[in-house]
Amino acid sequence: MRLIVGLGNPGERYALTRHNIGARVVEAAASRWAIALGPSGAAAYRRGRVGSAEVALASRLTWMNQTGLVVKGLLEELTLAPHDLVVVHDDLDLPPGRLRIKRSGGSGGHNGVLSVLTALETNQFCRLKIGVGRPTPGQDSAEYVLTPFSPEERALVNSTVEQAVLALECLVVEGAAAAMNRFNVRGQEQEMEDEGDQGGQKQF
Repeated sequence: MRLIVGLGNPGERYALTRHNIGARVVEAAASRWAIALGPSGAAAYRRGRVGSAEVALASRLTWMNQTGLVVKGLLEELTLAPHDLVVVHDDLDLPPGRLRIKRSGGSGGHNGVLSVLTALETNQFCRLKIGVGRPTPGQDSAEYVLTPFSPEERALVNSTVEQAVLALECLVVEGAAAAMNRFNVRGQEQEMEDEGDQGGQKQF
């Protein structure tokens, strides 16, 4: 079984912001896989199947910097290890429309991922990163990720959410290596993302 967690802040105010793209992907996956997410403690959470594979989906757990303890609790409830976890989240170092799957790594300055790293005391869990682009010069990163996508970006973002669901499906059914080969970006953007994932100074 895989536990797939979509990071995002709770409440309609944040639903369509860049920071909530991870939650949107998991909610789209739930719809495609006919898994009805419902409240369970701090999470919108349910178990289901993707083909022959069993999954558990959780979305909009709590505020970003409190995510880790909720994720840890779900892993314990499901008797899963960190390597069974997939965290879906936004990433500033990838442009809108880009996806990147990683098996491990740092927080990249993402407070939700940092919370998970801290609570689990390991970086050995999968991440599906969704590009949201960089803020304009002088714009604060924390403010930027709490803004909605522009009208010009929305069609691309909707398509990216669909692709991200397919990437998760591939990861669950065929494994992380197959999903990485099929959906990861290559070249300069990948190098930039790798550099940013080492820790960086951005916090959001």
